[in-house]
Amino acid sequence: MDIIENRIKAIHDNLSHWMTPEVLKACLGMTDLTSLKPTDTYTGITRLVSKVNDFQKRFPDYPLPASICVYPNFARTVKENLTVQGVHTTVVAGCFPASQSFLEVKVLESRMAVADGADEVDIVLALNSFLDHNLSRCEEEIRAVRKETEGAVLKVILETGALADESKIREASFLAMESGADFIKTSTGKMEPAATPFAAIVMCDCIKEYFTRTGRRIGFKPAGGISTAKDAAVYYAIVETVLGQEWLTPALFRLGASRVANSIISEVEKSSVTYY
Repeated sequence: MDIIENRIKAIHDNLSHWMTPEVLKACLGMTDLTSLKPTDTYTGITRLVSKVNDFQKRFPDYPLPASICVYPNFARTVKENLTVQGVHTTVVAGCFPASQSFLEVKVLESRMAVADGADEVDIVLALNSFLDHNLSRCEEEIRAVRKETEGAVLKVILETGALADESKIREASFLAMESGADFIKTSTGKMEPAATPFAAIVMCDCIKEYFTRTGRRIGFKPAGGISTAKDAAVYYAIVETVLGQEWLTPALFRLGASRVANSIISEVEKSSVTYY
């Protein structure tokens, strides 16, 4: 633990290296712009999509977000209203955020979301089984969703705040990767603690080890509590220092956030910007 804390301290001590317009703009282009409120409506999601469609008219020097992340019942809403190229439709599925339901329901929800246009599906590790040491059940659930969402990017949320220590985060990371995840993700954002630099380093270390062993690159997505440009830069720095430049692409690195986009633009522009 002390070694990881020292690595985090080194990043914070040198954070000015990453707090540049180039890095922050890159972070914006690797953001899953997220709306996961119980009060979400068709009108509200359509408005968010319209803002993405119109974004580069107002900010031509900035990249679009990597995706728009919504509840599965809004996948079609996003897909049908997006007019810009390159922005994916992402959903949280599998009975997010608790993953407490029948496997058949989780699989059906995930499959229906893909049928409605989802390019990416974020599911939660079955903590009810993982914390009960029933790892085979966890693997079964991930593999079942993977089979029914073929062609979509599958991200598995570990909910690291619920895991007791580094060894559990490592165990969950390898379980998800070996069961077919394309990305491993820190948190749902619905419980505390959410994303932490500590969990991020442990997960990225696992991704590096898995790549060395298999040659397969797995993506990393910190999510939950990421609200400032500084937060984004910290996670960018972790990915760069642990995994290298190859991972600094939307295909392998995402930031799950609903507020960070405005903070990044404000930091680069050196004035308060509220667009999203």
